[in-house]
Amino acid sequence: LMQSFLTIFLTAMRRKRLPHRKRFKIGSMDLDTDIYDDREVIFMSKTLVAFFSATGTTKQAAKKLFAVIGADLYEIKPEVPYSAKDLNWMDKKSRSSMECNDDTCRPKLADQSASIEEYDCIFVGFPIWWYTAPKIIRTFLESYDFSGKSIILFATSGGSGLGNTAKELSSSCHGAVIKEGKLFNGDVSDEKVKQWAESVLL
Repeated sequence: LMQSFLTIFLTAMRRKRLPHRKRFKIGSMDLDTDIYDDREVIFMSKTLVAFFSATGTTKQAAKKLFAVIGADLYEIKPEVPYSAKDLNWMDKKSRSSMECNDDTCRPKLADQSASIEEYDCIFVGFPIWWYTAPKIIRTFLESYDFSGKSIILFATSGGSGLGNTAKELSSSCHGAVIKEGKLFNGDVSDEKVKQWAESVLL
């Protein structure tokens, strides 16, 4: 009976706009619910937005997605940050070019503090480099156990699309379900981000 009531309660809360963080108590259970100012919580499962951003573009997209769906946010950081010279895609000997051309390359992470085990669904965002995800995304995926998780990709790009990125990354996260992603280029409205998030989450 209690479980049924809890299910009904969470369903009712699903689209309710609340002004601040609240703690709910049902029987002996405490529900510490994250509510963000001026955000509509559209998904009650534990959701994480993880992203890698070398220039700040993907970071902005990640923050917009984070704000719209009321998820947690985690930045995937390299142990050694990328310089402008590293990101020169016209130089075949630049760090980013050489990494993209080496299938065995796995750039080291600055930390491994993402509590992946706490989440059901993980959005993973990154810039498109040489028509695919930067190798640090493989490092991230291979550093945790994503078994039973849903991974939804999103990316930013100066021109190329996601291509076969989902299929290519699947070998780095065995046991997870990778869903086709979304390319965020330019100034995408909150409403469009919300519509896309709802289509993949609900």
